[in-house]
Amino acid sequence: MFSDIDKKYAYTGNDLGAVYSKNKTVFKVWAPLAENVTVRLYRTCTDEKPYRNLPMTKSKKGVWKKEAFGNLNGVYYTYLVTNDGVEQETIDIYARSAGVNGAMGMVIDLPSCNPAGWEKQDYVKLEHYTDAVIYELHIRDFSIDPSGNFCYKGRFLAFIEWGLVNAAGDPVGLDHLKELGVTHVHLMPAFDYATVDESNLRKPQFNWGYDPQNYNVPEGSYSTNPYDGKTRIAEFKRMVYALHKAGIGIIMDVVYNHTYATADSCFTKTFPKYYYRQWDNNENLYSNGSGCGNEIATERTMVRKYIIDSLVYWATEYKIDGFRFDLMGLYDKDTINEAYEKLHEINPNVILYGEGWTGGDTPLPWESRCMKLNARNTPNVAFFSDDFRDTVKGNNFENKERGYVNGASANDEYVKEIMSGRIPHPQLPNLKKYSWTDSPAQTVNYVEAHDNLTLWDKLYYTNPTDSIEKRIRMDKLAAAMVYLSQGIPFIQAGQEFLRSKPFPGGMAFDHNSYKSPDAINSLKWDRKSEYKSVFEYYKGLIALRKAHTAFRMYTNEQVAENLCYLDNLPLNVVGFLLRNDNIFEETIVFINPNDYPVKLHAFGEYGVYADDSYAGTEPIRTVCGDYEAAPISAIVLGRLKQEGNTDISAENIYTEAALHTKV
Repeated sequence: MFSDIDKKYAYTGNDLGAVYSKNKTVFKVWAPLAENVTVRLYRTCTDEKPYRNLPMTKSKKGVWKKEAFGNLNGVYYTYLVTNDGVEQETIDIYARSAGVNGAMGMVIDLPSCNPAGWEKQDYVKLEHYTDAVIYELHIRDFSIDPSGNFCYKGRFLAFIEWGLVNAAGDPVGLDHLKELGVTHVHLMPAFDYATVDESNLRKPQFNWGYDPQNYNVPEGSYSTNPYDGKTRIAEFKRMVYALHKAGIGIIMDVVYNHTYATADSCFTKTFPKYYYRQWDNNENLYSNGSGCGNEIATERTMVRKYIIDSLVYWATEYKIDGFRFDLMGLYDKDTINEAYEKLHEINPNVILYGEGWTGGDTPLPWESRCMKLNARNTPNVAFFSDDFRDTVKGNNFENKERGYVNGASANDEYVKEIMSGRIPHPQLPNLKKYSWTDSPAQTVNYVEAHDNLTLWDKLYYTNPTDSIEKRIRMDKLAAAMVYLSQGIPFIQAGQEFLRSKPFPGGMAFDHNSYKSPDAINSLKWDRKSEYKSVFEYYKGLIALRKAHTAFRMYTNEQVAENLCYLDNLPLNVVGFLLRNDNIFEETIVFINPNDYPVKLHAFGEYGVYADDSYAGTEPIRTVCGDYEAAPISAIVLGRLKQEGNTDISAENIYTEAALHTKV
């Protein structure tokens, strides 16, 4: 049935929704099987009755249209749609803004919401995906804790506040982000979601936001006035502007794979069943690959159009720099590829990545899914590497299972595979068969995200008898692996000062804090000062990575030619040599997860740019001949290019590397 709908009614216009001008607003809604549609106009978003009803006329391709003359800026509206004799009122699925709790759309003069200087600012430049340093952040977490001293606690506008410090005088907020050196902030869902009551914001409420309600509307609980649809737009733009002025890009977490409601969603009320995937063409049996009650049928023409229209809208109207897709395995690859093409035309620096898995079984054919194992079919999209995550710290779903940095029996070959970006490499024969991508630019390396335990809490469970000092070594080694590996580095906000989510009492930790209180979720900014050495280490790793191109190669060929793993190393130790850097003639990295020092040897003089206590762009000492790598640590050696010297050719890197294998 739905394929026939697509053939007969697919609409290609870019004018769905309420298109505003000072003289008139044109309302258009795609509802090809509806028997009747009426626009209802309201003066406020709390009015119980409309002040005007405007019957719409059905035109070509199942689009209902109505021109309403006069200046309707700020007027709220809904559609009254009749399907199969049932009349239901709904918000416009293309609504650009909304009143409280997203029940009514709002006609809006979008340029009037722009902050001063908006038109002069641009997207953040990103030459290659591997140049990104990503920081995942929840808007409420960022500023709600008293330790941050924010004025706009839990709001978009917290990002415009400069000069804030914690109790010890260390910078917090936007100043902290700049100090840390991240290139992009990944904002957890900031579109209008369902489960926070915007009419009662004095009541403490929390949700991660993976419960979509209105995809094209900023979330009202993050604004200072959720009753005014203009406020949420204007304040969202001020947040974007402030981040861009700080040189930080914005990646928006998008959740087009499911909606919070099914039968009562605006999609169902507009066109029952069409937007949702079903089993075996049974229109009454919804599939649930999201684990949230439904999944969006991305492969249908007008669903695909909706998703791409929405992405393009955020990229153009709000100048969003990239998108992270929740449960990307539920999207068909054609939708994602087409989305990239459209977004790349708008912003050549756009970055796309997502979760390369599903939340349950789905009727979408395996070969069509935008999953990690199909990554080669979506070459311009990156995927979270759960391989990296679980190898470094242990199984993400088993609290007490250890990984490479916290005491597991090492699988050195697997560590080499993840640190090379899980791409084919001449020294790693296993990857000829089991690599899932040909490009390090498709690999997002991480050990912590909003889901599951923080890294620091995981280390408590896996190593409860170890000292805090020893667990800090493990944390820093995990960070070093994230930032020194080929691929795209990603951390969760607060990871750089040992973020923890303890339940009351502090002996157990929240692994799924999606609706837990602020006491668990908020960023405790005083921890930055308490664990200042950890923050400085993360900061130094980021600076080191950003300064040296050898840590962020972006093609398979570059990695194969310029990264060589060293042989004959001490037990569990992984080492590699890098060439073709912009600054160093040669870089050597050793990873030592053992709880004892290991003896190594340097043929020639090298500066030490990272060890167990320091990371940065200036050497802290030099080594020549025998030296030690400290327990549970990474060490980075660099030899500067000398005038008149040239790099050894790529063909000779493996011969050259053999000279560094003495231990």
